Amino acid sequence: MRFRNLDLNLLAALDRLIRLRSVSRAADELAITQSAMSNALNRLRQYFDDPLLVQVGRQMELTPRAQALADPLRDILVRIEAAVATPPDFDPATTTRQIGLMVSDYTLHTIVPPFLARVARAAPGLRVEIRAQRTYPGLQLERGDADLLIAPTLYCSPDHPSEPLFSDPLVCVLDADNPAEGDRLLTLDHVAMMPPGGGESFATLALRGAGIEIAVAVSSFSFASLPDLVRGTARVALVQRRLAERFLRLGGLRLADPPVPLPPLEQSLQWHRMRDHDPALAWLREELRATLQAHDDPPEPLTEWISDQ
Repeated sequence: MRFRNLDLNLLAALDRLIRLRSVSRAADELAITQSAMSNALNRLRQYFDDPLLVQVGRQMELTPRAQALADPLRDILVRIEAAVATPPDFDPATTTRQIGLMVSDYTLHTIVPPFLARVARAAPGLRVEIRAQRTYPGLQLERGDADLLIAPTLYCSPDHPSEPLFSDPLVCVLDADNPAEGDRLLTLDHVAMMPPGGGESFATLALRGAGIEIAVAVSSFSFASLPDLVRGTARVALVQRRLAERFLRLGGLRLADPPVPLPPLEQSLQWHRMRDHDPALAWLREELRATLQAHDDPPEPLTEWISDQ
C-alpha cells in the first residue's frame, strides 16, 4: 500500500528505527536483514528529505524531524492494527492469536500464573508474550508495545480505558527467628525493591508519606530475590501481601503487620482506546476478573503466617 508514493510498509521500519535508534536492532525486531533495514532507512531519508537518524559518537540520535514524527507515527500504526489486524470475531477454543501482556515483576509472581493457567484451559492455542513494565507503562501502552497492561493505578494513562483490579496491603517479611515487632521493625535494615527504571520503592515512599525514613541496606531489582536477602538475617522487607504469602512457601520466614497504617498498592488493568472493542481483549479481561475472584479469599490473621523452618 502506498500513500503519496510512500510505501506504508516503510512506516513500520521507521517506527522501529525511531524507537530503537539502531539499524541492527530494528532489523531484528522486524525479522529482516540489516541490509534490508539500511535500504529502508535510505528510502525514508529520500522521502522525508531528512537524515532522520544521525551518528553522534557511538550512538544514533534522532533529528528534530524524526522526533516530531515519533508520536503521530505510533498512533497511525496502532490505529491500522486495530482496524485491519484485529479479527471481528474471537473463539477461545480455536484462536491462535498472540497477545502482549505488560506486567511488573510483582504481578508476574502473583496474578499472572493463575490467570494464564485459566486462559490455557479455555484457549490452548492463544500465545502470550509477557513484556516487562518500564518506568512509564502508560507511555508503553500508548506506543502499542502491549495489548494489556497490569500496573499500579497511579501509573495508568488517563487517555486510555482502565478498570481497577484489586488493592494489596503492605506487610513485613522477616526471618522466622527474628522476634522484632511494632516500632522495632522500623529500626531494622530494610531490603527494598527498586522500580523499573530506578527510583525508590513503593514501600519506601509509603513510609515517607507517613513521616518515616528507613535505612535501606539492600536494594534489589527482582522481587524473587527478596526471600533470600531476608532469610537468615536481621533485615526486613516491606512488600505487598499477595507476594509475601508466596514467599512463605519457601520456608524460614514470617510476616508481621507494619507498625503504622500504610496505603495499599492499587492495581488496575488498562488497554489502548483503539482496542476497546477487540473481542479477544474483552474475553481476557473477563478471564482476569474471574481469576481474581477465585483467588481473592479473605486473608488469615498475620499471627498465623509463620512458615515451616
